[in-house]
Amino acid sequence: MDSEDRVFKLESLGAEELVKFGRILDHRPAQLHGCNVLTELAERLLWVRTRSGRTTLLRANPVQSEFERQRGQRNIILKARQMGLTTWAAARFFLKTITLPGTLTLQVAHTQESAEEIFRIVHRFLDYLPDRLRKGCLRTSHANVRQIIFPVFDSQYRVVSAGERNAGRGMTVQNLHCSELARWPGDPAETLAGLRAALAVDGEEILESTPDGIGGCFYEEWRGAPETGMVQHFFPWWMEQRYRIKAVDKGSLTEEERALMERHRLSLAQIGFRRKTQANFRGLARQEFAEDAESCFLASGESVFEVAAIEQRLLSAPAAVESRHNGQLEIWLPPMHGKHYLVAVDPAGGGSEGDYSAAEVVELETGLQCAEFAVHIGGLELARLVTAIAAEYNDAFLVVERNNHGSGVLALIESVCRYPRIYRQAGQMGWLTTSLSRPAVIGRLNAGLIEQPDRFMSKRLLSECRSFVRLPNGNTGARAGTHDDRVMAMAIGLAARAELLEKNSR
Repeated sequence: MDSEDRVFKLESLGAEELVKFGRILDHRPAQLHGCNVLTELAERLLWVRTRSGRTTLLRANPVQSEFERQRGQRNIILKARQMGLTTWAAARFFLKTITLPGTLTLQVAHTQESAEEIFRIVHRFLDYLPDRLRKGCLRTSHANVRQIIFPVFDSQYRVVSAGERNAGRGMTVQNLHCSELARWPGDPAETLAGLRAALAVDGEEILESTPDGIGGCFYEEWRGAPETGMVQHFFPWWMEQRYRIKAVDKGSLTEEERALMERHRLSLAQIGFRRKTQANFRGLARQEFAEDAESCFLASGESVFEVAAIEQRLLSAPAAVESRHNGQLEIWLPPMHGKHYLVAVDPAGGGSEGDYSAAEVVELETGLQCAEFAVHIGGLELARLVTAIAAEYNDAFLVVERNNHGSGVLALIESVCRYPRIYRQAGQMGWLTTSLSRPAVIGRLNAGLIEQPDRFMSKRLLSECRSFVRLPNGNTGARAGTHDDRVMAMAIGLAARAELLEKNSR
C-alpha cells in the first residue's frame, strides 16, 4: 500500500486518536483496498522479530490476512505448525487493549515457556511504539513477566500458562486467546470453562492449535463448532510461504502428489518440502503439517481402539432415559426382573482433580451397557454409591479393581456396607489389573466395539475410547488432557463377565 493511501499519520496519534481507532478497528474503508483498520494500524505500529533474527514492522502474511477476512466474535483455528497465528492474535488483541479503554486481554499458552515467549512478542510491540505514545498515553504503571497495565486507558494485558489454576478467576475478560489448546495439561475442558466464565458477553475468543489426536478438548470444540456458533478456520501447511525447498523432478511425482498439486495448485518446490517433512516426521507429518481437517486428527496419536467403529456408534448412540447426581449417573436400561448384572468399578482417590471413579453396569447375559457413572469421589462415599447401584440392579456382582485405592474401597464395601456379592479372583476380593492382564482386557473391549458396537450406549465412554492411545513409553492410556476411567471400568467389566459366564457354564 502506497504512503498516500495511509489513513493516519504516526505523529498525530494520541489518546483521543487511539480511542477513535478503537471504535472502528474492524471497519474496511474503501481506501484500504479490502484491509481493515486493525490490519493497517498493526502494519504501521507493531514490530516483530523474524525467524532470521531481524526486527521489522509486522506485515500480515496470507494466513493472518485470511483469518482477518473470515474472523467472527468466537473463533477456533486448526492449523499446521508455525503459521504466525499466535503472533497475529497477540497483535490484534494488543491493539484492542491500547485503543479500547477498560479492556482486559488474556492469552493462555500451553506451557510456561510458551507463555514467556508470547509475552516477549507483546513487550516488543510496546517497546517499539513511537516515543510519543510509549511515554505519553501508553505509559505503563506495571509491567512484568505476566502483566502490562496501561493506567490512562485502565487496560491490562496478561499472558499466563494453562497450568495456572486461577487464570482468569475474578476477572472480566474482553479478549481471550487460548494457544495450543490440544496440548494443555490437566483437564483442558475444565480450564477452558473457567476462562469462558470470565469472558464478557461481547468478548472476543480465539482458540487455536495444531491437532493432537482424536478426542480431547480441542477436538471436541472443533467438532462442535457448527452447533456452538464458533467460526472454524483451517489453515493447511501450503499457505505458509516459507514451506518450499528445492523443486522435485516432475517425473518422480506419485499419483497422490499429482492429485494434491492439481487440487490445491501446489508447486514442485512445495512437494519437495512435503517429502522432506514426511521423511523427518514420519507418522506425525500430517499432524504437524495438516493437509485437511479430518486426516490431521486421524494421523495424530495412535488410537488403540478401532476409530471407525467408534465414530459410527457415536452417531447412533442413544440418550440416557434417566439421569441422577447432576448427570454423573446415566441410565439407559433400568433393572429388569429376572435379569442378572454386574457393576464394574475403577476407583480413584476422590477430590475435585485428577482421575474420576467410574462404574459401568453390564447385563451378564447380553453384555449390554445399562448404566454408567464417573465422579470425583472415593472412600466410603464411593463404597456406598456403588453398593446402592449394585443392590438396585438385582443384587449385581460388584467387580472392583483392587489396585491402589481399590483395596480400601473393597474393605469398606465388605465391612461397613456389608454387601454380599463381591467378585473374587482366586479367592481374593476384587479384580487385579497387571501388566499381563491389562492388554487382554483392553483387547476384549476393542473386539466388542468392532463386533457388537450396539452394546455400548454411552457417548462419554465412546469418546474416552477414541482418545485412548499408545503412549511414548509403550503403555496404553488416555492421551494428555483426557481420561480413561470409563474405559478401564468397562474393560474390567467385560473381562469379569467372561469369567463369570465361564464359571456358570461348568
